[in-house]
Amino acid sequence: MTTQRAPSKIIPRAFPGITPGEVADLISNSQLKNYPAGTVLCRENALEDTFYLILEGEVEVTKVINNNETRLLKTLGAGDFFGEMALIHNAPRAATVKSITPLIVLEINREAFDRVLKRSSSIALAMVREISRRLRENDKMAIDDLRMRAGELAEAYQKLAELDLARREFLTNIAHQLRTPLTVANGYLDLIQKGTIPPERLPEALDTVARNVHTIMALVNDILFVQEMDLIMAKFKPVNIEEVVQKVVAAYAEKAAQNHVRLLVEAAPGLPPVSGDAGHLERALAALVDNAIKFSPEGGDVHIRLADQGEQVRIAIQDQGIGIPPDKLPKIFNRFYHLDRSGDQLFEGIGLGLAITKQVIDQHKGRLEVESQPGRGSTFTLWLNYWKEDEPEEETDSKTSATM
Repeated sequence: MTTQRAPSKIIPRAFPGITPGEVADLISNSQLKNYPAGTVLCRENALEDTFYLILEGEVEVTKVINNNETRLLKTLGAGDFFGEMALIHNAPRAATVKSITPLIVLEINREAFDRVLKRSSSIALAMVREISRRLRENDKMAIDDLRMRAGELAEAYQKLAELDLARREFLTNIAHQLRTPLTVANGYLDLIQKGTIPPERLPEALDTVARNVHTIMALVNDILFVQEMDLIMAKFKPVNIEEVVQKVVAAYAEKAAQNHVRLLVEAAPGLPPVSGDAGHLERALAALVDNAIKFSPEGGDVHIRLADQGEQVRIAIQDQGIGIPPDKLPKIFNRFYHLDRSGDQLFEGIGLGLAITKQVIDQHKGRLEVESQPGRGSTFTLWLNYWKEDEPEEETDSKTSATM
């Protein structure tokens, strides 16, 4: 046996003050064992009666926290010992000990160790000191763990409180967003039914009713879309993303003109198809374009740039609007979050557009990022994966693309 492994050299490190005779007595009552890496020597909650002194190698001590989290408590090496609590009372193991390198140990069972302790006051005293030290360490770890859990609970409570506030504000906001067009549409319908509106103004009145009903439908469809996406995953096809972008731009051309915004598309030639659901991607891009127009109250250009990034297509939507304050950036993709005011500017909406976009891109296994400077505008950039020829073409579930 090498000097490094010699029990006579290691034992005094574990039990300072032990005499050579006591070392020999401990060795004579022990067994020398070799274990490969990955061997479990002590198992948490098991009833065992073996004490181990490490001569060479390392072990890790772990404990299961909250029934599912395995936490590393410490790493032990040559001169350390473990399993001593099983020698002094019949309690289950408090932790699991597993070798992480090839291991050489001295093992001693309870009966043999009792004989040693009766003859050796030095070992008994060293054992008491070590047990006391470990109990103090365990108390400290327990206190630290409780403090950490208390912090986690406080953080979780804060998040729940913020979510509850956001939901209440969302309900108030959506009630307002629905009540206004409902009131207008209902008022005009009442006037039409009573014949109060002259015939020459009837088309204008009907147009007002239709516009407000469309607003209601759009709001309800956004809410239903979010709920459906939670329940049903879209099935993907090859999608011409430039066509989807052009379709969105055409749909928002009138709104952009009314807000003195120009929608400018710059697409690299020969873009490959992306893997996705065209309807969902259209809705995601529409939310970004709608935001770019809405938050550009002074007008300006909105650039939509498409580029081939190798294995992915990148779509960047850049506006020259009000921008987003840095403290608001982490929240903008949360459901129900809504920026309703910037300075003297008021903005309508229910706070689902960006949440929908984020959820769609996540389901497409893509990536969505935002850069923004207050007063200078924002750039939303998303990456979508190429369609691979070996992907199965499947029809998108009709429930996920249904609208009212």
